[in-house]
Amino acid sequence: MSIREDIDAIVKSGDVVLFMKGTPQFPQCGFSGQVVQILDHVGVPFKGVNVLENDGIRQGIKDYANWPTIPQLYIKGEFVGGCDIVREMFQSGELLPMLEEKGVALRDRAVG
Repeated sequence: MSIREDIDAIVKSGDVVLFMKGTPQFPQCGFSGQVVQILDHVGVPFKGVNVLENDGIRQGIKDYANWPTIPQLYIKGEFVGGCDIVREMFQSGELLPMLEEKGVALRDRAVG
């Protein structure tokens, strides 16, 4: 399989997939960490893909979405955006309704 086919399979492997630097438990950059915090806050389970483990995926994901930066968030196989877009959607109240509209199951959120 080509890198593009590998990435396509990963993107479609879960409802919410985040290509990031590091892991959800240990983000390796501030932007990836911000997106992880937002997703955790809204209670959406997601699959984190550490691009630092594979240079082919690290470069290939930029080409796949025609988006120059990482992190990159995909919901139901569709590219949503990077840190700035996810943060803006969260702050404006657009993120949660979009997840619900796409049928993404949310965890019970912690109150606090």
